[in-house]
Amino acid sequence: MVSTETVSGTEAAPSGPEPVRPITSYRTDLVMVILGTWFTVGLMLDAWAHNNVPGLETFFTPWHAVFYWGFLVTGGWIAWTVRPALRGGRPDLRAMPVGYGSAAVAVLAFAVFGFGDFTWHEVFGIEQNIDILFSPTHLGLVVSMFVIVTTPLRAAWLQDRPAVSGLRPLLPAVLALALGSTLILLFLQYGNALTFDAGAVKLALSNPDEGFTSRFVSSLALTNLVLLAPLLLLAKRWRVPVGSATIVYGFLAGLSTAVSGFGNKEMALGVLLGGIGVDLLAWWLRPGADRPRQLRLFAALAALWTWAAFFATAYAVGGTMRWVGEGPAPAQPVPTPELVTGVPVVAALLALLLAILVVPTQPVRAAE
Repeated sequence: MVSTETVSGTEAAPSGPEPVRPITSYRTDLVMVILGTWFTVGLMLDAWAHNNVPGLETFFTPWHAVFYWGFLVTGGWIAWTVRPALRGGRPDLRAMPVGYGSAAVAVLAFAVFGFGDFTWHEVFGIEQNIDILFSPTHLGLVVSMFVIVTTPLRAAWLQDRPAVSGLRPLLPAVLALALGSTLILLFLQYGNALTFDAGAVKLALSNPDEGFTSRFVSSLALTNLVLLAPLLLLAKRWRVPVGSATIVYGFLAGLSTAVSGFGNKEMALGVLLGGIGVDLLAWWLRPGADRPRQLRLFAALAALWTWAAFFATAYAVGGTMRWVGEGPAPAQPVPTPELVTGVPVVAALLALLLAILVVPTQPVRAAE
């Protein structure tokens, strides 16, 4: 399960050969990401309960059981994987598999924050709604959990192997990236545009209430970055594998549907439609760090298509929303042309800026 290979970027010592670090096998990383999925699903169930189960006043719940058992099994797999580095009673970093050292530290940190979370709940009670996202122990748990579930991504990123292409060789890394993105969006759910149902989207785009529309487009700008940043990160190291956008978008759609109590499940179809279209763009443009123009075009078109598909889904599936603004409720929301056409363009411009930051233009050397 663990092989010994040279790690890219390691400088040779002046008095000896280049240090060698073990590299985990494809199967090891795949098992890791499967267990990480269990771990993440447990957190999603717990987030659903905090948002949708009134009167939740105990730490010992079925959702916590799924979550913490996921941690124990995942932590056990990490301990088994790094065991050669621990045999002497003292950690040997040279024997630590690539990408797994930080995961081992994160497991210990998670255990500490998990005990702290139990203590916090006993003292202050169980958080509800947005409070859960700002609990210090929850923030410690999600940061350490992010390090754990993204382990296969780090393992693939740091390996010095021939260039790979296609989804299958990078599947553990792509799934790990999707899990990490899910955690980020979960703790930014107060700015998650994917939680709006079809009626809310149509209402926001008709602009009967300036405050509601502002909240929607602000959430959309933030969600746009969370959707596209993982794909641009892949492009920085590899060609974006066809299928990776659908995977990332699917995980984020599943999270957004769960925390909303499945009231916006129709909109998940629009998110998946967006992911499929982005994968077609990746197949056409083949974006990568060595193709910055194609990468930037990919980012802009991906954002444009994502939100165009999202808006089209909202108008296709219908849906109504209870009016909460001031004044009389509009009989039928009428789309505002500037919003319907301009919001995806703003998202595309933000994605273009992000692509430029991820892969900046290389400086041109002056002629001597």
